[in-house]
Amino acid sequence: MPIDPQAQAILDLMAEADFQLTPDISPQMMREGMKAGAIMREPTPVGKVEDRTIPGPDENEVPVRIYWPEGAGGSAGEGLAGVVFFHGGGWVVGDIDTHDGQVRDFVVKSGAVFVSVDYRLAPEDPFPAGAEDCYAATVWVAEHASELGVDASRLAVAGDSAGGNLAAVVAQMARDRNGPTLRFQALVYPCCDMEPSRWPSMKENENGPFLTKEMMEWFYNHYVGDQDPLVPYISPIRADDLSGLPDALIITAEYDPLRDEGEAYGKRLQEAGVEAEIVRVDGMFHGFFGFGDFIDKARECMDDAAVALKKALTA
Repeated sequence: MPIDPQAQAILDLMAEADFQLTPDISPQMMREGMKAGAIMREPTPVGKVEDRTIPGPDENEVPVRIYWPEGAGGSAGEGLAGVVFFHGGGWVVGDIDTHDGQVRDFVVKSGAVFVSVDYRLAPEDPFPAGAEDCYAATVWVAEHASELGVDASRLAVAGDSAGGNLAAVVAQMARDRNGPTLRFQALVYPCCDMEPSRWPSMKENENGPFLTKEMMEWFYNHYVGDQDPLVPYISPIRADDLSGLPDALIITAEYDPLRDEGEAYGKRLQEAGVEAEIVRVDGMFHGFFGFGDFIDKARECMDDAAVALKKALTA
């Protein structure tokens, strides 16, 4: 179907403001632009928010932001569901501030405690730094669940774009390393494979809207460094065995270069015996999830994802 009129209006505004993803600018400039756009939104109230720094891998520390829903005070033993969230941004841009609004909406609509992870970014810290930070944060949440008012048996991971990749990777790490038991993974237009030539949607949408094939390759190159891009903890669809992973919701967008690889990952999960729901949102572009204030379909998709999380994490 054609691009949704409300989505097109957002793309038109981006074009008028000359806001576009381009490899011609530095990672730092792109980070500043993304952060400037994020702070324009009025924060959605939640019960409580707290910034902390937790132990990470290799004696590093990982900043996190913890959100509790209304009526929850973070008291030990409250027994709420918990979600560890990883922001998008191509492993190069984005942070807990750029995705603050999105996480707040999830908290309100799901009733879960969210822990948003400010993992290390490339190119300063290429793979495996970001992935290991995300896994360490997930382990920390499981180990400190009672302190956070979370039921350790009701944990999920979630993320959008590169964050969706990291959520899928953390789910595999948790299985492979006998780590925390996760009930669910919510992957919003995730990157699942770093061999883009395999996927028709990468060709169909190589020039956007918004996200282009050239820009994805720029992100890949910064994140992968000198590693093999096809190892499963970089390209999760490359894992030989996807059995034993948590149930999944995978959301894709019709006009997204990453559409086909996300849907293929969902199908592979299903073939491995994992309950996975695959939802393609027609008329949408990569990144639409963050525009719920302006795009009806984005708001409806957020609502549905929150319901799916709530259902999966019900005691």
